[in-house]
Amino acid sequence: MSTVFDCSSQDKRKAGLAAAANAVRAGGLVVLPTDTVYGIGADAFDAEAVRSLLAAKGRGPDMPVPVLVGSWSTVDGLVMSVPEQARALIEAFWPGGLSLVLPQAPSLNWNLGETRGTVNLRMPLHPVALDLLREVGPMAVSSANFTGQPPAGNVTEAEEQLGDRVQVYLDGGPSGEPVASTIVDLTQGTPRILRDGAVSRAELSDVLGVELEADR
Repeated sequence: MSTVFDCSSQDKRKAGLAAAANAVRAGGLVVLPTDTVYGIGADAFDAEAVRSLLAAKGRGPDMPVPVLVGSWSTVDGLVMSVPEQARALIEAFWPGGLSLVLPQAPSLNWNLGETRGTVNLRMPLHPVALDLLREVGPMAVSSANFTGQPPAGNVTEAEEQLGDRVQVYLDGGPSGEPVASTIVDLTQGTPRILRDGAVSRAELSDVLGVELEADR
């Protein structure tokens, strides 16, 4: 049975965050608001929970799950190194609608899908999401929709698609224009845009001082 918490009320927000944290620690799934679209999340280090997340969305490990973090410093423990270009982009656009693909730290014991040794990281600009991430640590989070369906821009749309597969829904109000994050691959030396989104190509190029190429 799922529970929905209206996070516009301080008391319900506190109760919802506590329930969501307990669900994540127990290997469950939660839906949380972000600054782009609503996300379905699990403990990034719980392989069974990540498999449940993929199953809830109706997709396989060939589409690995991104990881959301609650602070800049968390990144240092998740990747092999943070290159200067990554730090420049983090300083300019985090928290916000930019995801960075970097080589993951080889010591990490997680299974996010077929990542080929990389991890897709983002710090969302939403107070409810940040509160939960700072409480439980890095979370595997994907858009809160069944694969092939439109991403959820509010908690009702997420609940209609995911139902009782999710233990806790955190209602942070409408996400606004449901624009996904921009994804930049920094694993090859030359930055490449894997997905256009909330942060424009011009904004990225302005920070890095180079024109970014799109993935082909």
